[in-house]
Order: sequence, then C-alpha cells, then structure tokens
Amino acid sequence: MSIFSDFQKDIILHCTQSFASDALDTSKIVVELPRDEKHGDLSTNAAMVLAKQVGKPPREIASMLADSLSARDDVSAVDIAGPGFINITLTAGRWGQELGPILSAKQDYGRIEAPAHASPINVEFVSANPTGPLHAAHARGAIFGDALANVLDFTGHKVVREYYINDAGAQVDTLARSAYLRYLQALGEPDITIGEGLYPGAYLIEVGEALCDEFGDQFRGQPEDVWLAPVRSFTIDRMLQSIKSDLEKLGVKMDIYSSERALVDSGMVADAISQLERDGHVYRGVLEPPKGQLPEDWEPREQLLFKATDFGDDIDRPLQKSDGSWTYFASDVAYHMDKYRRTSGPLINVWGADHGGYVKRMQAATKALSGKDDVLDVRLCQLVSLLDKGKPVKMSKRAGTFVTLSDVMDAVGADVMRFIMLTRRNDQTLEFDYAKVTEKSRENPVFYVQYAHARACSVLTQNAGQDVTAAQAGKLTDIHELRVIKHLASWPSLVMSASKSHEPHRICFYLIELAGLFHGLWTAGRENPALRFIVENDEELTSARMALVQSTAYILQSGLRLLSVTPLEEM
Repeated sequence: MSIFSDFQKDIILHCTQSFASDALDTSKIVVELPRDEKHGDLSTNAAMVLAKQVGKPPREIASMLADSLSARDDVSAVDIAGPGFINITLTAGRWGQELGPILSAKQDYGRIEAPAHASPINVEFVSANPTGPLHAAHARGAIFGDALANVLDFTGHKVVREYYINDAGAQVDTLARSAYLRYLQALGEPDITIGEGLYPGAYLIEVGEALCDEFGDQFRGQPEDVWLAPVRSFTIDRMLQSIKSDLEKLGVKMDIYSSERALVDSGMVADAISQLERDGHVYRGVLEPPKGQLPEDWEPREQLLFKATDFGDDIDRPLQKSDGSWTYFASDVAYHMDKYRRTSGPLINVWGADHGGYVKRMQAATKALSGKDDVLDVRLCQLVSLLDKGKPVKMSKRAGTFVTLSDVMDAVGADVMRFIMLTRRNDQTLEFDYAKVTEKSRENPVFYVQYAHARACSVLTQNAGQDVTAAQAGKLTDIHELRVIKHLASWPSLVMSASKSHEPHRICFYLIELAGLFHGLWTAGRENPALRFIVENDEELTSARMALVQSTAYILQSGLRLLSVTPLEEM
C-alpha cells in the first residue's frame, strides 16, 4: 500500500463512520501531491466531493477531517485552503518509509495480479491489410497497443493481444493479381506491366520468385479461376510472415491472429446477423440519399439494414450488398461478436485516424450484440510525420509509396522508435525526426531517461557489495531527495490511472519527469558535496541514499519495460 492509498483509505473510513453511511460515493476522493510543494506533502479533495451528499459546507467537512488527520503519528500539520482543499504536512523522515515497499517489490512495485477467473480484455491493434509491409503509421498503433496491453497486464487484467487479418474481399484479390504478374516476371515473361490499380511495390518481386519456386510454371497461361486462390493464399502467407517479423523486431508479440476469410467461411456472419434479427435490430428499408452531390450510380433501393441509430449512430447501416453478399460492416459485426463471446469482457480497438468515421457504427453494433453500453473502446492513432533534420524522409525503395516500419527501425532502433512514439497522446499528430531522436542530449527524451537509469546503475556499482535497505531512509530530508521519493511513491497511482484511461503515454511522461528529478539530484550533489550519494565517514546516510538510487533504478526499469524499451546499464 502506498502513502496515497493509505491516507485515502483512512479518510474514507473516517467519513463513512462520521456520517453513519455506507452509501457515500467516495470514488472521486483522491489523495495526491499538491501542485505547489509549498502547500505541504499531500492534498485531498474529500470535503468537496462529499459536501453535496451530506448537506454540509465543504470547509466544515474539511475541518472535521483535519482534526482526524492531525491525530496521525506521521502528520505534523493540516491546513484548509480555498473552498475546502485539505493540505497535509508529514513528519520529518516519513517519506523515506516509502522506499521500503519499493525495495521489497523491486520492478513489481505497483503490480496487481489478475484474479484467477478474471475475464480477459481483448486489445486488437495493428490489423493492417496483408497487402504490403508495415509502415510508420502502423508502427504507432503497434507500439500504442502493445504498451497499453502491458499496462493493463501490470494492473491486474488478463490481456489478449489480437491481430485481425483482412484476408477477404477485393484488396487481397488485387494483391494476388499483382503477385501473379511478378510470378510471370520470375518465369522470364517479357513486357510485364504492373497496371493501374495493382500493387506496384518491389516487395512483390520476392513473392513472385517464391511463387515460381513453389509452383514452377504450372500457372503460366492459365485462366484466373485456376491460379487466383492458390496465389492469393501463398501471397497472404508471405505478407504475414513479413508483418510478423517486423512486429517481432519491434518487440510486439500477438496472442491471436484472426482471419476474416475463416470467419466468413465458418458462417459466423450469418450467425451474427441472425442474432441481430432475433433481437429486433434489423429491418428491410431504404436509406436516405447521401448528403452533398449524389454519386452517378446512386439509386434508392431496399436493403437489409441494422438499426444503428437506436444505439447512437448517425444513420442505419446496410448489412448486404445488392448482389446479396455481406458488406464489410457485416463481417466486422461478426468479428466483434466472436471477440465478445470469447472474452465476455471489454474490447479495445486501436485504429488509425482514417477509421474515425467507423467508430460510432461499431460501438452501436457491440451495444446491440452485448446489451452493454461500454463494451468497446476505440483508440485512434493520429498520423506520424517522418523527418530528417526537419526535411521529409523519402519514400522506401522497397515499398515504393511509403516508408516501411523496417526502414525506420534500421535507422534509429526499436527502443528509440517505441519511446518517441509514446511522447504524444495517441490522438495528437507526431513529428518523428531521425536527427533529433538519436542525438545524445536532454532534448532527446529516450536518451534522457535511459541515461538516468545508467547513472543509477553506475552509482550502485561504485557501492557494490553492500546490502541496500531502507533502514536509514528517514535521513533523507533534502528537498531534492524528497522530490524523487514523492515521485517514486506516486508510481502505483500513476500506472493505475494510465490503465483506467487507456493512456500509456502517461508512463512515458512520468519517466521523463522522474529522470529530470534524478538528474537534478545528481547535479545538486556535484554542486554541494554534502548531497553526494556516497558520503565518506557516514555509512548510514550513504545507505539511505543507496536505497533511494536503487528504488529509482527499479521504477525506471519497470516503466521502461511497460513501454518494452531496454533499461540500459551503460551509455
């Protein structure tokens, strides 16, 4: 239990006893560090949260709580500020006690084990069409989704990482036709032209050669209905091998790869639509014409429609095409039904920003299928601008139209790529400048954080052979030391907030701030010998500071590993 949860529990218990009510909503009571450290060590909003519920002025409640808190042995002063904030000042040496639990738990400080029978959370991310290599925008979604899964796992959730393979529909037929032309090239056919609408990337040259090795010339001159299915299957497998290889280099490992084609072939789409029909969520009708200028081929016609507007969408959505085949939306409905049946728990989708218009309809579908309002959370990842010294990076020679994920990893490494991609919220655009993200300066956040860890390791190495305990941690009273301890102690609540909000970038921001505080402590020691980590002729103070350094190293390691970034010991 951290100092924050300890005080929160004490405050809530006192409130429920004082107001003789177990029905108080105390969920919004927080205990945190004050924004201004001059206001004390801890601050709580409890009085303002409870005022309306108990019918008393906030400052009256705050006064009551202040009396209770003042009775604690570890509190030296309690002040009431503004409309009813309670600011708490702790006794000297109290913060040092927070190092004990960190040293005991090590990198698992703040971790919560998932209950044995907990329903898993399904996190679906990347899910790029298997029509080419992964590119930089895919990388952002992959890193965000994987870091989020790590954070959820750390905070007591079972997690399933899933990739949905869009291997049905027109795009994979186009892929097969493109690969077939590369196959003919590999056979030595002259004058092969990759026509408009096909995939021109050079990555398919290797696929064409592999097709030639696998099938010889048996498909040469054959009609499309003979070669389309085997070429399509072979090419998709090759593309998936490439995708999985890139994800592995990035440090991402999926638990499940789900196939759209297998879903359709199994009859699950029809099953999902039948469920919607049984529940009264489907009807035959005519949609309103699209707004703006009408397409030339648009005509009103009766269709099978899902009542999406009953569940918060803007319009009802078609489930069948004019030829009777299912729409892409119908397949996605079936896929989400399958995911929900497998987990019975929350679903999280990580999509590119270009899928923003698809969010409402899928949330409507999951509401209809599950009967719950909050089953599906969709996180959209905005675009990434790749630069080198401020200038746009040229397109990949291999892909032809974009910069591949593999190219970026070759240029900067997976660690840098992962960390920098999380230095912005997922819904904000990101500029990724090769020159800036590889420079060794405090302006480069990944270097700044890894250097803090390397510095901590260096100090611990100098004092190797000594047991590190928190027995003397009460001696840590300098403001620079206390700032680091306070930040370390806030780790469990920070990582929990990142988990609840589905915002792994908070981990990145936390680590940058912790690194800054530790570097500040290091600098203070250079300027003032009394603040150095190893103090000659004072073993107790040295022991206390080793406890602080080791605790910092543990939390830096824990945070970096949640981001799947290597905590370097030397730089």
